[in-house]
Amino acid sequence: MKPLEGITVLEFSTMITASFAAMMMAEQGARVIKVEPMNMGDPMRYIGANKGGISSLFANCNRGKQSIRVNLKDETGQMLIREMIPEVDIFIHNFRPGVMDKLNLSSETLRALNPRLIYTAISGFGKEGPLGGAPAYDPIIQAQAGLAATQGKDGEPAFFRTLICDKITAYTACQAATCALYVREKTGAGQHIDLSMLDAGLFFIFPDGFQNHTLLDADHERGPLLIDLLYELTLTKDGGVTISAGNEEMQMRSLIAVGMEHLLADERFDSFEKLVANLAEFKGLVAHAYLQYTTQEIIEKLKEADVPCARCLSKDEVLAQEQVIANDTVGVMDHPVMGKMRIIKSPARFGGERLAPARPSPDHGENTDEVLREFLLPQSRIDQLREDGIIS
Repeated sequence: MKPLEGITVLEFSTMITASFAAMMMAEQGARVIKVEPMNMGDPMRYIGANKGGISSLFANCNRGKQSIRVNLKDETGQMLIREMIPEVDIFIHNFRPGVMDKLNLSSETLRALNPRLIYTAISGFGKEGPLGGAPAYDPIIQAQAGLAATQGKDGEPAFFRTLICDKITAYTACQAATCALYVREKTGAGQHIDLSMLDAGLFFIFPDGFQNHTLLDADHERGPLLIDLLYELTLTKDGGVTISAGNEEMQMRSLIAVGMEHLLADERFDSFEKLVANLAEFKGLVAHAYLQYTTQEIIEKLKEADVPCARCLSKDEVLAQEQVIANDTVGVMDHPVMGKMRIIKSPARFGGERLAPARPSPDHGENTDEVLREFLLPQSRIDQLREDGIIS
């Protein structure tokens, strides 16, 4: 039995945050019903590599779900959603503050119909403040939550080239919603959850990215950021390696491995404090030593010295590496429209076992009739709703 079997999730979303959060719940056994607009559906369906009119981005964020098409601009469509709410456990959306109020699907309205409902509202910046209603995309949040400042060097910001704030917000939303399920088990009551991408991004980056912005008393000492100590690509004769020698002992072993242990007797580097103060000079000398070896020679020397190291792999190499195969991380799924597709299995193991992957992502409105029948609507009413342009 999967952990969330018996839980029904109603998802209203465009793009990543709510979609990815609901997909994780689907992987863990929840029944997820994705409510999409009548015309195009979720615009994520059309972005990037695609086959049969479905993008791989959409497929990766929406497997395990059912899709229904409902005209929410019509009061009848809104009423249809409200009729479903008594049978729903989690309602999740990522629309701007106020949008759901205009659709008569606010938290207050729906939780009055089902006091056990967990209503999860994701926004870019929160409900209040000067940016409360502003649009938000991942690069905007990276810029305003400090991720670009942390990723950059010498005062020049740089972006993480992945939708990191979208995805960390999704993880946070999934954790918050399932936490609320636990509270409901004890109290019988649902609740409203507000979550902003800005808050989730800052919470995520703060522990290490804001080390020098944490202590407020004047007598504290600033130190090097962990990113400056651990994240370095060192070139070799034929490529590069990354080394994470995060303490003095590891640093010594890494130097011995390449015959540079004499540096720690150098007065510029003979204490950890001095080494940090002269880090650029130290790294320059070590970098020259590494250029005398091939990547494979360096990897062998560092592994023999028990120093964490790795060659930076290409994406093809990542998927083919022995450890990923041993972990049974990658699977292949047959999609009815897209054909064979590679998937990454849910990372958490329950009882030592991986969860079986959920079914493939749905076509736009693929399950409209099926879902409405399961919510006990007679076929005659379903047919009438379709004729009236409320569903399709």
